[in-house]
Amino acid sequence: MSLEALKNALPEYARDLKLNLSSLAGEAGLTEQQRAGTFIACALASRERSTTSAIFSEFAPKLSPEALTAARAAASIMAMNNIYYRFTHLASAPDYKTLPARLRMNVIAKPGVDKADFELWCLAVSAINGCGVCIDSHEKILRDAGLTAEQIQAAVRIAATVHAVAATLDGEAHSADIAINEVAA
Repeated sequence: MSLEALKNALPEYARDLKLNLSSLAGEAGLTEQQRAGTFIACALASRERSTTSAIFSEFAPKLSPEALTAARAAASIMAMNNIYYRFTHLASAPDYKTLPARLRMNVIAKPGVDKADFELWCLAVSAINGCGVCIDSHEKILRDAGLTAEQIQAAVRIAATVHAVAATLDGEAHSADIAINEVAA
C-alpha cells in the first residue's frame, strides 16, 4: 500500500489527517533520515497493519539499512521502556524510582545511526505511548544535541498524525465488523 492509498483509505471525516500526512511527508524542518525514521518508528508504535505497510512503502526506501534497523529498534525499545518508566512515575511508592531497571537497553547507547536521530525517534514513540518520563528525558537530550523546539515538535506532529491515522483505520475496521454482525443477526 502506498501513502496515497493510505490517505484514500481514510474516511471523509478524517480529511484533516489526509492533509496532515501530505504536509508532514515533506516536513522541511527535519532531515530526510529524521523524517523517514520518525514515520517508520511511529507506524510500528501505532500497531495498525495498513498504516505500517503504507508508511514502510513510502519511507523505508529513504533510509539506509542501518537507519531502518535503528527506527525499528527505537519503536521496540520504547515499547518496553515506556511501560516501565511510566509505571515508576505513576506508582505511589517512591522506592520504584530508585531501583535499577535491570532491563537491557544497549541499543540506546549504540543505535547504529546519529544519536540525535535515534533519540528523536524514541521521543516520538514515547509521545504515542504516553510516557512523560521518557518524553522529558529524550527531549532534554535532543535540546542538548542542538535540535530546536520546532524540530522536536515536527517529530511529535508526525507521531500524532500517524497514530490518529492508525486509530481511525482500526476504528473503521471494527465498525465494519460490527455492522456485518448486526446484519447477520
